[in-house]
Amino acid sequence: MTVLVDDPIWPAHGRLWAHLVSDESLTELHDFAIAQALPRRAFDRDHYDVPADALPRLLAAGAERVGGKELTRRLIASGLRVRARDR
Repeated sequence: MTVLVDDPIWPAHGRLWAHLVSDESLTELHDFAIAQALPRRAFDRDHYDVPADALPRLLAAGAERVGGKELTRRLIASGLRVRARDR
């Protein structure tokens, strides 16, 4: 059971954003997000978009920081990845 977060490199709305995923289940991901007060609207099919300033809180709560390629690799391996063409 691992919740992963990548580096906040995605610009939008004047901020940088990261992705939060689970390598186990969407239930685990949603439970973690609820516990960290992330809004459900931040969920995008297989991940949550999280602002850079939320990272310290997410890491303190147990999220594992990984690079974007590692996050994608582990999300694909979990079977939870939603491919771009299926969005």
